[in-house]
Amino acid sequence: MMDVDWLDLFTMKGLNVLSSLFVLAIGLLALLVIILFIIDVTQTSDAVRRNYPVIGRFRYIFSTLGEFFRQYFFAMDREEMPFNRAEREWVDRSSKGYDNTVAFGSTQNLRPVGTVIFVNCPFPTLEEDASPAPNVVIGRGCLNPYEPQSIINISGMSYGALSKPAVRALSKGAAMANCWLNTGEGALSPWHLEGNCDVVFQIGTAKYGVRAPDGKLDPVKLKAIAALPQVKMFELKMSQGAKPGKGGILPAAKVTEEISKIRSIPAGVPSISPNRHPEINNVGELLDYLSIIRETTGKPTGFKTVVGAYGWLENMCQEIHRRGEPCGPDFITIDGGDGGTGAAPMALMDHVGLPLREALPMVVDILSRYGLRQRIRVIASGKLITPADVAWAYCTGADVVVSARGFMFSLGCIQAMKCNRNTCPTGITTHDKRLQRGLDPEDKAVRVKNFVDGIRKGVGMIAHSCGVPHPRALKRFHCRIVQENGRSVPMDELYPPVEPLEAYRVNVNS
Repeated sequence: MMDVDWLDLFTMKGLNVLSSLFVLAIGLLALLVIILFIIDVTQTSDAVRRNYPVIGRFRYIFSTLGEFFRQYFFAMDREEMPFNRAEREWVDRSSKGYDNTVAFGSTQNLRPVGTVIFVNCPFPTLEEDASPAPNVVIGRGCLNPYEPQSIINISGMSYGALSKPAVRALSKGAAMANCWLNTGEGALSPWHLEGNCDVVFQIGTAKYGVRAPDGKLDPVKLKAIAALPQVKMFELKMSQGAKPGKGGILPAAKVTEEISKIRSIPAGVPSISPNRHPEINNVGELLDYLSIIRETTGKPTGFKTVVGAYGWLENMCQEIHRRGEPCGPDFITIDGGDGGTGAAPMALMDHVGLPLREALPMVVDILSRYGLRQRIRVIASGKLITPADVAWAYCTGADVVVSARGFMFSLGCIQAMKCNRNTCPTGITTHDKRLQRGLDPEDKAVRVKNFVDGIRKGVGMIAHSCGVPHPRALKRFHCRIVQENGRSVPMDELYPPVEPLEAYRVNVNS
């Protein structure tokens, strides 16, 4: 009898102890969750954790575990589109200022057709012989020519497509990195000017920011924009990589009261820009329009386009010679058909426009053929986010490189593909205040600056390996392109040097 009582007592004590331990564990877990919640909502370095406290941490846990499991269950580092994990992680680590060296061997497959391989020389450039890339002058004949200070700059992204904190971070980061910031077609906002960086004002087909009541260009507004010292150039947007033949699209949810005032459009109504400038029907009218903007502003003026048909470029060059070189654009921004955007019809995004890899050498050669290569600067845009991408553009003949999505990744973009839904989890492309609070402009401005520094360093290393002192000294023979037979050939064999036609040779050195 006594044995049974002791057993019952022992069992009850054990259950009580287990119950107490369970309650204690639950309490400690709850306390830990509360502590993590407070830490996540108050920190400013990570937008996902701030917008999704505690839960957001699982993304990074799974991402870390994926390093070990993805080879069995998930996509490999180089398989994702539009940007693979290796590319995104390079930008992420560079923008955070982390070490970007890798071990054991490259995961880059060098066999696919079109792969770029840079040609190292046996006697690479010594550190003491290296030099910064010399500045190019854009708009040499303008009242106010411009000398960009950076080999990589921020391409057009509108306030509206991007959030206020994102634009503020880009503006401050661009000032820190000494690069320019393109406004995109959504007009100039106070947030573009906040960092006091160099600004390129883009004039889209809807003329936002310089729009008259009848939808045409307002010279008074244009002069007011040009009077701002931060505004260095004007870019007339003819077409955009992800949607050539279609104007800008800003969903109704993203047309806030503030956006409506800046763009002079109704709030809560989709912002759909015309698919082209109604005033421009041929190359003659294009040159006329560019001249009007340049004469009104006194600043370099060019245009942005996606190349599909290209005969019109040759016609434009011929027309420039008939009129005289001063009437030509000061620059042409070539956007690849593989460019990105916040919203575009899939039919256009997937199937229209030449990729930059084909379009850039074509345009450089056309300008060279007509002796206009020094008159008209070439800006490369479209899916250039790593040092190898940028170095290829300089080998091909670009004067300047710009990137949009590279800088989005530097802000913390995780390629959630929610840009058009106003639900971006990192706060970059949403006007939801709750989600925006996860993006701290002060912290992300530093990441923008670090990304620019990472590109400069990486492109410089490629240039030095090829035996030249700076990126702008790279030429086509410094890289090879893999062909269908698995062998690579020098780019200058695929695209041989182009001499000016006899009639235009006099203009090369003039």
